[in-house]
Amino acid sequence: MPSLKLQEKLVYSLEDVSRLTRVDVETVAAWEKEFPFLRAGSTGSGKKIFRQKDVAIIQRLKVLLDKKGYTLAGAKRKIEEEFGLRTPGELHPDKIKKALLQVRDELQEMLSLLDKDPKKG
Repeated sequence: MPSLKLQEKLVYSLEDVSRLTRVDVETVAAWEKEFPFLRAGSTGSGKKIFRQKDVAIIQRLKVLLDKKGYTLAGAKRKIEEEFGLRTPGELHPDKIKKALLQVRDELQEMLSLLDKDPKKG
């Protein structure tokens, strides 16, 4: 049972992760690039190592993507919710749009104030 093996080690090699999760090495590497919260460490010799939490995330990603039919974005949100993760500095696109519109409005207001030349009026 993989969950018993997960408790035996603090870190896992990429090959161990692939074997335990039945996700090929290339897919794990692709997911590492796609999901900012999934970050392997490395040994002094440069070999990738993963924490127990990373292995659990990879197992959950496999279920969400392969069995539940989630999109990458949907799986990312679900993992963040289930594991209590948040990508550093990440904002929802609607919040970014709202902030940019507010900045635009404020800049337009400043421009209109600058355009009013006190000498002319």
